[in-house]
Amino acid sequence: MVTKKDIVRAIAEEVGLTQLQTKEIVQKTFDAIIEALVREGRIELRNFGVFETKLRAPRRARNPRTGEKVYVPKKWVVTFKPGKEMQQRIRHRERAAQRAAGSSHRGAVTEPVGTSSQ
Repeated sequence: MVTKKDIVRAIAEEVGLTQLQTKEIVQKTFDAIIEALVREGRIELRNFGVFETKLRAPRRARNPRTGEKVYVPKKWVVTFKPGKEMQQRIRHRERAAQRAAGSSHRGAVTEPVGTSSQ
């Protein structure tokens, strides 16, 4: 899992700022995204994606612990749709992982337990 601290550290090293300066810039960026969502309901970041607020309708649900039916009122939620570049990079990563998993199983030779080829 990557944290904000990890992102700050990586950016600080790359651009030559202190972690404190970088943390402030990263936080201000996050704050600006939140403010735009509150004010406009949508923010589009080219080559990254679109954040949008949507009103989720009220619904009946079930408490998974008790099985009891509960009413969930309408509420605002934030959705995210990744941009083309992000989708392409994630798909490339997924295909590379599938190739690696496939090649590790092909042609594998196993030896009986307790034997060695040495």
